[in-house]
This record gives sequence, structure tokens and C-alpha cells, in this order.
Amino acid sequence: MAFQKAVKGTILVGGGALASVLGLSQFAHYRRKQVNLAYVQAAECVSEPVNREPPSREAQLLSLQNTAEFDILVIGGGATGCGCALDAVTRGLKTALVERDDFSSGTSSRSTKLIHGGVRYLQKAIMKLDIEQYRMVKEALHERANLLEIAPHLSAPLPIMLPVYKWWQLPYYWVGIKLYDLVAGSNCLKSSYVLSKSRALEHFPMLQKDKLVGAIVYYDGQHNDARMNLAIALTAARYGAATANYMEVVSLLKKTDPHTGKERVSGARCKDVLTGQEFDVRAKCVINATGPFTDTVRKMDDKNAAAICQPSAGVHIVMPGYYSPESMGLLDPATSDGRVIFFLPWQKMTIAGTTDTPTDITHHPIPSEEDINFILNEVRNYLSCDVEVRRGDVLAAWSGIRPLVTDPKSADTQSISRNHVVDISESGLITIAGGKWTTYRSMAEDTINAAIKTHNLKAGPSRTVGLFLQGGKDWSPTLYIRLVQDYGLESEVAQHLAATYGDKAFEVAKMASVTGKRWPIVGVRLVSEFPYIEAEVKYGIKEYACTAVDMISRRTRLAFLNVQAAEEALPRIVELMGRELNWDDYKKEEELETARKFLYYEMGYKSRSEQLTDRSEISLLPSDIDRYKKRFHKFDADQKGFITIVDVQRVLESINVQMDENTLHEILNEVDLNKNGQVELNEFLQLMSAIQKGRVSGSRLAILMKTAEENLDRRVPIPVDRSCGGLYKCMC
Repeated sequence: MAFQKAVKGTILVGGGALASVLGLSQFAHYRRKQVNLAYVQAAECVSEPVNREPPSREAQLLSLQNTAEFDILVIGGGATGCGCALDAVTRGLKTALVERDDFSSGTSSRSTKLIHGGVRYLQKAIMKLDIEQYRMVKEALHERANLLEIAPHLSAPLPIMLPVYKWWQLPYYWVGIKLYDLVAGSNCLKSSYVLSKSRALEHFPMLQKDKLVGAIVYYDGQHNDARMNLAIALTAARYGAATANYMEVVSLLKKTDPHTGKERVSGARCKDVLTGQEFDVRAKCVINATGPFTDTVRKMDDKNAAAICQPSAGVHIVMPGYYSPESMGLLDPATSDGRVIFFLPWQKMTIAGTTDTPTDITHHPIPSEEDINFILNEVRNYLSCDVEVRRGDVLAAWSGIRPLVTDPKSADTQSISRNHVVDISESGLITIAGGKWTTYRSMAEDTINAAIKTHNLKAGPSRTVGLFLQGGKDWSPTLYIRLVQDYGLESEVAQHLAATYGDKAFEVAKMASVTGKRWPIVGVRLVSEFPYIEAEVKYGIKEYACTAVDMISRRTRLAFLNVQAAEEALPRIVELMGRELNWDDYKKEEELETARKFLYYEMGYKSRSEQLTDRSEISLLPSDIDRYKKRFHKFDADQKGFITIVDVQRVLESINVQMDENTLHEILNEVDLNKNGQVELNEFLQLMSAIQKGRVSGSRLAILMKTAEENLDRRVPIPVDRSCGGLYKCMC
């Protein structure tokens, strides 16, 4: 591909970042010429979308209710389900899709954010002479190239470093990675290369130096997974598919085939989760693409169906961006228990994961403290001793359920299938299960091919290779500059909008509120340290967002980047959504409570907050206790044994610092363990002890009190923004 000749430096996720590495003309050439002629021919066979914009959810519900019979009904709004809907509708089939929660609310939004062929799968294929694994890698590498092409705003190549600590491993890993390039063939993003020890440390300065021999760098893709899933769903809707989130399948409909006398699946009874309304959606073919819930739908069809899904939990954590270079990931090929850990830059933060443990199927998976600490320990093994890896630096954590499957048609029903499985029941229900994010398109193609053959549907071949997803067609690496110039947005915000919405970013910019400042002219941020703006909330509703959780986790990615920031943004998000959706006060409170529970349990806030509890041990030297008591009493001038907002305001006023009362309340509430509206001396000592141990970081109260102590005479303003895990020494 042209990319092999064009790339001249390291690359990080997002089209704008890639453009900064390549020359702009080279970058444009790469993006438009990357795919071969077959891609172009496939795209030309597809007519233009029937809708300039995706229809509203209300319009989609009417379509579901009023259409006598669809050709295809897809159950499941993850990457595979939405891929099936897009594949079907672009072949000219009358298509519907229903999802009981939000698009990408399950596994598809909780991935490692990689678009990859699978280096470890290739290793297994070679070691075990496994042709199935080899084909899976080959297919994934082809799909990787296609996905980078059709959604250039949401994805980009990413160099990943494999550090080597034993001389004999250098040629061993080099051969394996070169084979990975070879299998990719014309789809190879950029040729892998070897780095000396000094060069490896230059690229990844926080790497463990001792016994480091060198490193090998190879390339895979990275993307914004939830936004990618949503782009697939929105594209399907624009091409005419009737897609609806928050539509639960209550039961499958069946009718007797007049030719065979057998019962055939003929649709589904659906329930609008938001209103409780139920109605039937009829279809010639029903596709089960429900990921971990595959067996739930299979048993609706046949209560005696054997379970084929063997769920596995994968936990990831997010840490501050300074833990990794902006443009280089890290692969730990052999952890202490034989698993693989990735350590990757993403959205200016650092992702580490994943684990792989058997789990029960649930709609609300929770990351365990054990898995979080396992990942942290593995990270410590690869980072320099100069970098203290602290539990308190975990800004968010999540667990995704990977739906591993056994092939029901295989003689060995206990064997896990390494690839995806398309199963057709006696009543005609088609199930697609297994596989991986990268291969969603080919999985969808295989599924629709099976549907056409089984149900005698009239349609041509798949047309999704090379078909641009929502926002990708007219995106360019300089698009963000036009946003800055035409609308007066901050450069960081403009880059974020371009990398999130592609050529639809202008529609978001048009909705942006005036800031009232000299600069930026428009674009009021939801939280100060992230580029998300209020206009995205309004636009997110056009993208079928129905709840506050949809907004903080999948329209924006705040919940996946920093749970505290997401919680701070919630009241404003709920207020904005309430205006657009006519929520009353009761509904707003309900949304706030539901979203806070989501952050607390599913996004790691519970694990984070439990690092500081009323049972936390105080392990401080006597000299430290005396020092912290003196600091505390500068605020507790009346020797009450506790401090309140009034005490903090008094000290701040004495040094001419003004601070919003709501901000002060938030700061004290982070440390107020018994939630009585005041911070007691014991709570303050527990906080300082947790900070010293690295279990807590970024405490605004600790920073405020230390800075105030130092500057009572100098009258220096006190910073109170979240430090995103700043060095704890500055708080002690």
C-alpha cells in the first residue's frame, strides 16, 4: 500500500495525529489510495444513502411498527449487529435492528481500543501448525486495513514496542513480528523494525532500563471503539435501516411453514424500554448478534438449546497520559501468569489491559480490585523504578465480557472456537457469535450470506468493503483548522471534534454556545481539562442518546477517561438533556442517580473511592503526624477537631483567593468519608496516609491545604483543578 512508502515517523491514534507525522499531501494520498481497486468497485455499487441525516428515534420506532415485514431483523446493537444491519441494507434488503440498551453499551465499548490481526494468534498458528488461526489472522489484517480506510477520523495506525530483556529473544521475536508483516502482505501498515537499547529508551523513556537489550516495534491500528460502533449504526440508519436502541426482545415470533409443516422464526415481540410499549416486528429472517447474551436468544427459540457461550472478563484501567509516550504503545508478551498486557496511549491518557478470567454473564460487569492490582503489578515490571506506579493514579477501570463460543456443529463441543461461528437453528434463527472487534465486517458478511441462502432472499454480494462510515467520507487532516477559523473554537476542541465526528463536526460547531470570552468565541467545555463541549450533548441526542449514561460513556468518553470528571460534568449534562427531552425534576434526579451508580460500580469509582474509607489505616511517622496536624489547625482555628467550607473560605479570603462555594463543597466531599458535611482530623490523616502509600492521588483538598500553608504570607493563588494523578510529593 501507499502507506508503506508514505509514513516517515511515529504515529498516534486519530487522523489529525497521523497528519502531523506525514506531510499533509502524503497523508491525503495515503488515506484515499490505501485500498485497492476492489474496494473502489465495491463502494461504487452502493447507491447514495436514502437519508442525509439519520432519522429520529421516534421515526425509527414508527418504521418498526408500520412495516408489514422486514427481510432482516437483527437483535443486538454491538459492532457485529450493527455491521450485519449495514451489510444487509446496502445489499437492498429491508432491514431492522433492535438493541435492549444503547448501541455499543456492552463489550464493543469496553475493548482494548485496538484494530489488530493478533500477534499472539499468529504465534500459536505457527507453533501448533494451526491453519484456522492463520486464516483468522490473515482475515483480521485485511479487515484492519479496511477499517482504517472507511473511518479515518476515528482510527489510525499505532506503533507498539515489544521490549526485549534477553539476547536470545531478540531474533525470536524479530522473526515472529516479521512474519506478521509478511502475512499482512499489501495490507502491512508499516514495516516493523529493531531498536537498540538507547533508541528504545529515547522512544519510551519510562521503560525499565536494567537488563534491557533492545526492542522491536511493529504497527497495528487503534480506534475510538464506542464511536466506531455508533458510526456503523448511524451509517446503517442513513442507508435506510430501521434501527432503535432501548428496544428489548421479549420473545421470538414463529409461524408454520406451509411447505414443511415446521415452525419458523418470523420476527420478535419488542418492548420499548423507555415507555413500556410493546409491538411485533415481523421479518423473513432473524439474526441473533447479542454477544455474551447469545444463549438467551437461542433459548427463546429452543429452550433445550445447548449453551455455546463461555464468557470471559477482560479488565482495563486508565492512567494519566504521562505513563506512556504520546505516540508509542507497549506490549508485554508474557505476564507473570502467561497472559498478554497492552500499555497504550489513548485520548491523551494511558490504557493498560487486559485480563482474561471466566465470569458470569451480566448486563453490568464490575472491575475487581484483584484484576486492577494485577495490571498495575505487570505495569510496574516494565516501567523504570523512577516512575512510581500508584493505585491512586487509576482514573477509570472497566470490565468487558468477551463472548468466547464453542461451535455447536463441531464434534468436540467443549473446544473453544478461535474464529466466529455462524449457526442456523432448525427454525431458521441465525446466530453469529465469537470473533473479534476488528473482523466485525467480515463476520457480518458471512452472516448475511447465510441469511440469504437459508431464507432465499434476493440480494447481491456484500458491498461494505471500502464503504465510508458516518463522518469519514469528507474528513481531511486539515478539517479542524476550518473549525477554528470559521467558528472560533479552541484548537484542542476543534481537533477533538474533527477526530470524533469527522465531516459532521461542522454540525456540532454550529450548535456551540458563545463563551462570552475574547477567545475561544464558542465552545463551552463540560469540564475544564477535557475538550468535550456542551454542544455535543445536544448533538448526542440526534445520535440516539437517551440517557445520561449514554452521554458520558459512549457519545463522549468521559466515563472511560476519568470517573471524577464524568461525575462533575453530570449535573450540567442532565440539565442540557432535560431541556432537549423535556425531563421533569423527578426524571433528572433519576438520571443523575443511575449515572452515578454506573460510574461507581461499572467504571471503577467504587474501587477508587475504597482506597480511602473510614476504616483506612493511618500509617504515618510521628513527625509526619505532627506536621499534618499543624497544617490542619491552620484551617481549624477554633480547635473544633474538624473543618468546614466556612473554615476553608476564611483561610482563602485571608490570602485574597476567591473560590466558588460549589467547588469548595466538591473538594471537601471527596474527603468527607462519613458524609456529615465536615472533614475531621482523622479523615485528613487517613487521606495523607493514603497519599503517601500511593493509593490516592490528585486530592484537591491536600493540594489546596499544602499550598495555602506555604503561601499565607506570599499571597500566591492556589490551583484546584484535578491533577490527574500528580506526584504525591506535591500534596505532602
